[in-house]
Amino acid sequence: MGTTETRSFNALLAAGGTLIADGATGTNYQTMGMEPGLAPEEWLFQAPERVVELHRAFVDAGAAIILTCTFGATPLRLTEGPLAGRVRDVNLRAAELAREGAGLDRLVAGSLGPTGMLIEPYGLLTREDAVAAYAEQAQALADGGVDLLVLETIFAVEEAVWAVEGIQSRTDLPLVVSFSFDMGTRTMMGLSPTDAVAAVVPLGVAAVGSNCGRSLADADLVVTEILGAAGDTPVWVKPNAGVPKIVGAEVVYEAGPEMLAEHATHYVDQGVRIVGGCCGSTPAHVAAIAAALGR
Repeated sequence: MGTTETRSFNALLAAGGTLIADGATGTNYQTMGMEPGLAPEEWLFQAPERVVELHRAFVDAGAAIILTCTFGATPLRLTEGPLAGRVRDVNLRAAELAREGAGLDRLVAGSLGPTGMLIEPYGLLTREDAVAAYAEQAQALADGGVDLLVLETIFAVEEAVWAVEGIQSRTDLPLVVSFSFDMGTRTMMGLSPTDAVAAVVPLGVAAVGSNCGRSLADADLVVTEILGAAGDTPVWVKPNAGVPKIVGAEVVYEAGPEMLAEHATHYVDQGVRIVGGCCGSTPAHVAAIAAALGR
């Protein structure tokens, strides 16, 4: 199934207004009973009904964009686990379940996460390997019928550029590039929001932004800087629900639905076009964002 005129990311952006994206995958699966240490992608086959259940919960909360459960589904990331060699199967399955949960009137975004490898000379990731890995995953997601692609939680400018090259070699689907500034207002590789935006906007991306990261106070600073650098390129923001804390045997995120919605509304007021949540954000968080934006 391909993109239809009524389900076009670029058309919706061109029409103006704000789009609401979904929340977290992994932390919600854990709450739903996923065993510790299990890769979320394994639930595509072990518990597909739960995958669809979460997608539907986000749709019911007001999300217009649902991300596939494929954050760790590049061939390089799958190599060491039980899904090694099944890149196409995993991504096609995720796209199928996301469409089942999202329905025909919501956008399904194919999620592509980092390879988990450091680039040369700090690590073993080469341009050739990165381009090939992202090309393979993007092809499978496109064949699965997603409406757009989201390269997310990226921290190295080289990996971002190589990933975009690989993705665009296989598909012309709209592409969002989202960086993770987990060292406050820098990525773990020292990349600033301004430099991140400057590296990918000239590549013809549909939107640029940030996800995950650290505190909401840090996210506020990052968003302001991204908006200042992005020009006419739409900005995408999916922050964590604040900083996680250990409470007893549980990991609790400090930002409740209303707090996350307050920050999201501020981002929209500043000019952000797509808002949602990352780690710790539940359907209740997305519903609060939707309510705050009058949806």
